[in-house]
Amino acid sequence: MEQLQIASSLVLLSSLLFIFMVLRMLRKSKTKDLTPNLPPGPRKLPVIGNLHQLFGSLPHHRLRDLAAKHGPIMHLQLGQLQTIVISSPETAEQVMKVHDINFAHRPRLLVGQIIFYNCTDIATAAYGDYWRQLRKVSVLELLSPKRVQSFRSIREEEVSSLIGSISSSAGSIINLSRMLFSVAYNITTRAAFSKLRKEEEIFVPLVQGIIQVGAGFNISDLFPSIKLLPWISGMRSRMERLHQEADRILESIIKEHRARKAEGNSSNEKKADDLVDVLLHLQEHGNLDFSLTTDNIKAVILDLFIAGTETSSTILEWAMSELLKHPEVMEKAQTELPGDMKPESLDMSEAFGAAVRRKNALHLTPILHHPHPVRS
Repeated sequence: MEQLQIASSLVLLSSLLFIFMVLRMLRKSKTKDLTPNLPPGPRKLPVIGNLHQLFGSLPHHRLRDLAAKHGPIMHLQLGQLQTIVISSPETAEQVMKVHDINFAHRPRLLVGQIIFYNCTDIATAAYGDYWRQLRKVSVLELLSPKRVQSFRSIREEEVSSLIGSISSSAGSIINLSRMLFSVAYNITTRAAFSKLRKEEEIFVPLVQGIIQVGAGFNISDLFPSIKLLPWISGMRSRMERLHQEADRILESIIKEHRARKAEGNSSNEKKADDLVDVLLHLQEHGNLDFSLTTDNIKAVILDLFIAGTETSSTILEWAMSELLKHPEVMEKAQTELPGDMKPESLDMSEAFGAAVRRKNALHLTPILHHPHPVRS
């Protein structure tokens, strides 16, 4: 009897051990199936992942160095985020052109939620019907060839003023960066608002502040599960201050345009529409698949302003820097310019277009020095 109990116990123990081993193998197989087949990448540390490998230099320089070691498709863990880094023309074309729809999703970053009206601008909006409609409005209504051509006189006046200012300062030191930014600001302001704004001293550092908080790595975006992190880091309060200041200026601009439109309707006076007028008209009469709110308009205006000032002036600044570093390219560029350089007779649009078509320094600058070298 005792031997029978021992035998039964051994059978039961063997059965339990067999079941345990089968379950473990099944679990291991299931876990293996769920594990993503990630590209190669550097070894990571607990909690922070590969964040430490982005310190000590500009982020896009560090990413370039890491990609040279691990390949054009590289995996990084940035805090809690699994990140795939694409760093070759061939793979970039596959991601951004061939399979664009599959990679069109944008993460909801803190800067988009706070500053850009809950991610309702073009740059931070999630891919979907709203984004497609907004992009269509931008292409067909705001940035169409006809609309851009209507602002030609504004561009020529401001560029002529810049040339005259530089010419009058011959032999003395000038702050070209500031002058280029001012020209870009004036052109964008006049195209968007019909006139120069008196808030330049406030709006320029405001735009630069927005770019600063939006361009870098925000620690709260890398650890989204830690809800208190935006407050602890002080980033939320900083972004909210920037948003409130921008909203105050944009609200004033929209109110002015609505009042001007009401006055124009009562006096039957016809004035050329600026970009804000176009957006307000679309809000009232546009055949859109969504309701274009005032906050949506503010978000789009902020997008246009940042793109029209900081991006444009940055490219021009880099172009001048490259020309000064390479005198032979400078000489070639000078020979390509029209013979008559008098500001009042210079067709800047045609001259710039011809220069770009010849693929000279102006054409290559955005490739060498992209305003946003790291895109998400």
